Amino acid sequence: MSKILVAIPAYNEEESVATVIEQARQVLPGADILVVNDGSTDRTGETAREKQAMVLDLVNNLGIGGALQTAYKFAWRNGYDVVVQIDGDGQHCPGDIPAMLKALEDKECDIVIGARFIGGEGGYKSTSLRRIGIRYFSLLIRVLIGVQIYDPTSGFRACGRAAIERFACNYPADYAAVESIVDCLRCGLRLCEVPVRMAGRNSGVSSIGRGRAVYYMVKVSLAVLFNWVKATKWSKTMSRGRLSYEKNTNNFGG
Repeated sequence: MSKILVAIPAYNEEESVATVIEQARQVLPGADILVVNDGSTDRTGETAREKQAMVLDLVNNLGIGGALQTAYKFAWRNGYDVVVQIDGDGQHCPGDIPAMLKALEDKECDIVIGARFIGGEGGYKSTSLRRIGIRYFSLLIRVLIGVQIYDPTSGFRACGRAAIERFACNYPADYAAVESIVDCLRCGLRLCEVPVRMAGRNSGVSSIGRGRAVYYMVKVSLAVLFNWVKATKWSKTMSRGRLSYEKNTNNFGG
């Protein structure tokens, strides 16, 4: 039987985190639940503890990348087979987790992404700017890597042991969703998507407004392109090194 960890990164989510924990526990009663309290200034940590979740309190706000890498390091060091990554704002539906876990096993994937834009949006209507951004990043990944990912910005994911190890060692610091997909595809990990529902936030507002969304698209695009170029150069260097090694070995043997 797989050892499952539900990882909930949370920053100032005291009004919603309790409900997320309760719903996740109903769906996966045998799983452990970890809330990474990312330097919250409200009662997020205390509320999670009241619901008997494990809590890791970060002294400073590291952002989503730092919070998630903390969760993956914890999972790797404690021998978890699967990590289900779910936001603390209540937008993801824990009821979709079983379908994601089934795909992780049946399709022999390393990462299953909960996609909002396969088979409809489950009653959730995102902004036009956000939809444009998602389509743009989907196209960028397809052009660079040759793989179609329909919802690359989704933070609702189920990850197996290989992905847990990768994310524990390396996870993008800022807007992590798109960069982490590119990194995993470059590393040869297998990804698939399943349709999920999306609700409105239980409380608070998104940190990405219209102006910040444009900044986000530019910044992530540059980061993805830089990493892609760097990885390509590294691959070519390694290829030249192998050819040189084989040539020298053949000469020595002759």
